Amino acid sequence: MTFEPLASDFLGFETLLTGQEQDALMRVRSYMEGTVRPVINDYWERAEFPHDLIPSFLETDVARYPFAETRPFENSAVFRGLAALEMSRVDASMATFIGVQEGLAMGSISVCGSQEQRDEWLPKMASGEVIGAFGLTEPLSGSDSARGLRTTATRNGDTWTLTGSKRWIGNATFSDITIIWAKDTADGQVKGFIVPTSTPGYSATKIERKIALRPVQNADITLDKVVVPESMRLQNSRSFRDTAKVLRLTRAAVAWSSVGVAVGAYEAAVAYAAEREQFGKKIAEHQLVQDLLAKCLGNITASMAMCVRVSQMADEGTQRDEHSALAKGFCTARMRETVAWARESMGGNGIVLDYEAARFFADAEALYSYEGTREMNALIVGRAITGKAAFV
Repeated sequence: MTFEPLASDFLGFETLLTGQEQDALMRVRSYMEGTVRPVINDYWERAEFPHDLIPSFLETDVARYPFAETRPFENSAVFRGLAALEMSRVDASMATFIGVQEGLAMGSISVCGSQEQRDEWLPKMASGEVIGAFGLTEPLSGSDSARGLRTTATRNGDTWTLTGSKRWIGNATFSDITIIWAKDTADGQVKGFIVPTSTPGYSATKIERKIALRPVQNADITLDKVVVPESMRLQNSRSFRDTAKVLRLTRAAVAWSSVGVAVGAYEAAVAYAAEREQFGKKIAEHQLVQDLLAKCLGNITASMAMCVRVSQMADEGTQRDEHSALAKGFCTARMRETVAWARESMGGNGIVLDYEAARFFADAEALYSYEGTREMNALIVGRAITGKAAFV
């Protein structure tokens, strides 16, 4: 398969990849274009997840790359970010499934688990034998999870009892395990637990009537005295600071995905402009349409450049919370502008699924909000700028 940079990669960032990374990126692109794009609008409209695609999707290795226990070859954070972009430029819901499976659930086990836990769970999850979810957000605790977590964990000898509730948990209606973050009643510190969803007292209910990422199966979770053994506690999760290590990585991934959503809407607008005629010529020849497309490309290029550098810093070991927070906050804001301009350039047809921009326009709202709102990420950056926390 011949490598070909995207036309929307205006400065050629994809050429930074090694030949092996470029080949792997093309496999992801080919799968998304050939298998996902033809069906995803129908799944989106019905608010159903394409479960039948999970095995073939994971055969592209998209869940294997970050982890020493599963990766098929050494690869960079830039490559993994561009893979997230390639998924999201076709469909943000499938990208979100991987973001939960690989980024949040597997990431929690990789960052906070023991070597024995990594060896046991990561290969199973990379292959799709085990599907994971990530339970941090609660009905009354979102942005204030560091302090406001209400789910509790009480140790009784070699077991823990988990009680509480979670909300907006992706994959949770069909996951085999969920990483549950709970506050230890003994020391008040947040700890993570691998919870099989078949455990008595665990239940998940799908959240209905969403306007964004409709195929993603977000759920409300109830934990009614769920008992798990000490062996299922993430052995290196001792406080919320360890949870934050996971979020640092996934926020950067969401920044990449937001660029992909912007690219998808932009590409739909460019294709539409080449076909649609008004006033006796293609609208691609109209100055105001070209202005909108140029603004879209400017946002995409600036955002991609930021993501590339933040990912390079991750590989160098110099990435900090404020770096991923700036990328997530900035890139999702630029995405929001871009999908609106792309939809605007298509007029009334921009709100119809058949032309795709409408799906990207709606999905952008979810990416703008999850993994830390723009305001919370701004405060993380503001703390780094001033040395003062201003969260409350």
